[in-house]
Amino acid sequence: MTLSLQRRAFAGSIAALGLGALLTVATPFAAAQTVAELKKKGELTVGLLVDFPPYGTTNAQNQPDGYDADVARLLARDLGLKLNLVPVTGPNRIPFLLTNKVDLLVASLAVTPERAKQVTFSKPYSAATIVMYGSKKAAIKGAPDLKGFRIGVARASTQDVTVTQMAPQGTEIRRFDDDASAMQALISGQVDAIGCSTTVAAQIAKRVPANTFEQKFVLRQQEMAVAMRPGQDELLKTVNDFVARNTANGELNKLYVKWLETELPKMQ
Repeated sequence: MTLSLQRRAFAGSIAALGLGALLTVATPFAAAQTVAELKKKGELTVGLLVDFPPYGTTNAQNQPDGYDADVARLLARDLGLKLNLVPVTGPNRIPFLLTNKVDLLVASLAVTPERAKQVTFSKPYSAATIVMYGSKKAAIKGAPDLKGFRIGVARASTQDVTVTQMAPQGTEIRRFDDDASAMQALISGQVDAIGCSTTVAAQIAKRVPANTFEQKFVLRQQEMAVAMRPGQDELLKTVNDFVARNTANGELNKLYVKWLETELPKMQ
């Protein structure tokens, strides 16, 4: 290589290194891995649903609210940190966590073995009963009766997994982006029934004439936990202590009663 070419190569390398350093400095530190990093950042960034009332919804100012939002506020206050709430959807909530867009999820994420392979779960802080809810005219009493019916579910949700596992061949499963879309599909007659939480079923009942829909059968009882990235052991202990303490002192129950008008279920 000639001296001229060597100088050009060296200059190119320095320029590349300079650009890399610039990008490193310019890229914001989106999420923390440890409690110390959270304290240094001064802010807790939490992903939560806003389409799953009353667990996740929006208030009159179009800001995130609901049981999950209140739990996140309680956790941030416990840590002495400013809270940044980031709306997520059912399908993108785990990707948001794993790509460092949020520090953790308080997003009605049900604990399942499949999800436990991707994220680390805290002790459960909430629970919900998932049911099959549909038209009173639909002769559905159990999973075998789903054959021939159009069943709606929110994509990538617990009910999606459960219905997919139990539905017999010949069931038409229609997947929607979120619970709100599945709910609208039921109300508009696009599907005969949907898998949803009892709270979503209650919301539907308020919007339609009496005796239009009914609970067909229980799909499962799901417990929901705070989700963190694998390896956040210190943060996991901190969150577990938070859940245990606020379960024992009744603070989580107060929030649950506030939003769901019933006592917080006993959880494993």
